[in-house]
Amino acid sequence: MNVLESFSLQGKVALVTGGAGHKGGYGAQISEALYEAGATVFIASRSMDKLREYAEKFPGMKCLRLDLGSAESIKSCIADIVAECGHLDILVNNAVLRCALEKWDVDGELYDKSFHVNASGLFLITRLAAEDMMKRKQGSIINIASYMGMLGLDPANYVGTGMQTDGDVLPSPAYHYEKGGMINFTRWAASVLGKYNIRVNSVSPVGFCAEWEKSPSRFTANHAAATMLGRLCNSTDLKGGIVYLASDASAFVTGTNLVIDGGYSAK
Repeated sequence: MNVLESFSLQGKVALVTGGAGHKGGYGAQISEALYEAGATVFIASRSMDKLREYAEKFPGMKCLRLDLGSAESIKSCIADIVAECGHLDILVNNAVLRCALEKWDVDGELYDKSFHVNASGLFLITRLAAEDMMKRKQGSIINIASYMGMLGLDPANYVGTGMQTDGDVLPSPAYHYEKGGMINFTRWAASVLGKYNIRVNSVSPVGFCAEWEKSPSRFTANHAAATMLGRLCNSTDLKGGIVYLASDASAFVTGTNLVIDGGYSAK
């Protein structure tokens, strides 16, 4: 196969959770990348209005309601895709619930809710997608993690912001906890699904801000300055990596964490 042809997703069916994103954010550019590479793309989240508004720009892109806090919603989402297309080839776990980030001692019920969606929900949708992929012994699962799943907080990013390590209130560990777990869940899933030729990888981006240069906040400016390329993730930076991991171009790649952070974590 020609190397460029190996990146094609023609004939593939993909699901992106949180697929509409926000102003070119992770979900939006992931969905767009898979669509541009030729896949039939389903985008799913709790907000159908937001999904439909985004999908209007891409003829043939499909929308499904998905609540990762509900097992029935997750089951229905996968079942609907299989009923319509006959199979699911690519799952991108991008959606995240940010309900326990206010502070260190946030109410325990919010922690439980956060982990129910971001850990238990992630596992269930991955399991159900993988069970369909097992039938054909092929598939690619991509988990959108974060550099925060690999590192602790850097106080230099928060100088002058009053947030996180610069504030008097201790920050919440939830996002770091969940994204760190996601990266190792990726390795675990790769180790048990490899015999079915299902590849599982994660992507760890740096913070997203497409237009940070126009009006950067103190945090954004601090954060951008800490990357080797001097900026944050824009509205296209993830596209190449996503298509690579979804396609046959990465046929021998599984259990890895692709870091797309402008060199932030290389310090």
